[in-house]
Amino acid sequence: MRLLIVEDDPSLGEALAAGLRQLGHVVDWFRNGGQADAALSSAPYDAVVLDLGLPGGDGMVWLGRWRSRALTLPVLILTARDSVEQRIAGLDAGADDYLVKPITIDELAARLRAMVRRSSGRAQAVWQHGDLEYDPATKLVHWKGANVELTGLEMTLLEALLKHPQRVLSKTHLQQMIYDWSGGDPASNSLEVHIHHLRRKIDPGIVRTVRGVGYALGSGESAP
Repeated sequence: MRLLIVEDDPSLGEALAAGLRQLGHVVDWFRNGGQADAALSSAPYDAVVLDLGLPGGDGMVWLGRWRSRALTLPVLILTARDSVEQRIAGLDAGADDYLVKPITIDELAARLRAMVRRSSGRAQAVWQHGDLEYDPATKLVHWKGANVELTGLEMTLLEALLKHPQRVLSKTHLQQMIYDWSGGDPASNSLEVHIHHLRRKIDPGIVRTVRGVGYALGSGESAP
C-alpha cells in the first residue's frame, strides 16, 4: 500500500513511517494538512493516517475539506483525543476508523489493511486471482499452491495490480504506487525490470502489457 501519514510530532511521525515501511508499505510523511493536501493532489494513496492537533489547521478541518471534495480514500484518525464525543465527531466527519495514541505498528497496519479491504469491496483477508494467492498481512504469495519469493518492490507492484484486476494502469500510476517521494526519481526502466521479475517468478502471463497505455493483471492462469 502507498500510505500518507499526517503527524506533526517528529519522533512519532518518523517512527510510524519507519515501522510501516519495514512492513513493506510505501509511505510519505508530512507534518501539516497543507502539505498532505498537496500530496493527495499529486499522487495516488491507498489510505491516510491523520493526526488532529496539527499546526496551521486542525485535522478535522482537513478531513471535512477532503470529504467535501468527494475524496473517498480511507482515512484513519490517530490522535490523543480520547473522549467518546470526540470519537463520534471524527467518525461522523468521514473518518473510517479512529484510534487513540499510543498504538503499536502491528495494530495500525491491521486497521489499515481492514480499511483498504472494505473500500475495495474485498470480504476475504487473502486476495485470490485465479491460481494466484496474496496475503497482505503476511506478505506471502502463492502460485498454484507453491510459495513465490518476491522482493519488497515486486510485492508492492503485485499488490497495486491486484487491487485493480480489471483496470489498465499507466506506467506513471504504478511508479507512484511503488516509490515514495523520499526515494528520488526511479530509473526510467525500473518498472519494466520489476514486471519482468514478476513474470519470471510467477508466470509469463501474470502481467499484460497494453501498448501505449500501461499494464494490467493477467488472467491468473498459466500462459500457454
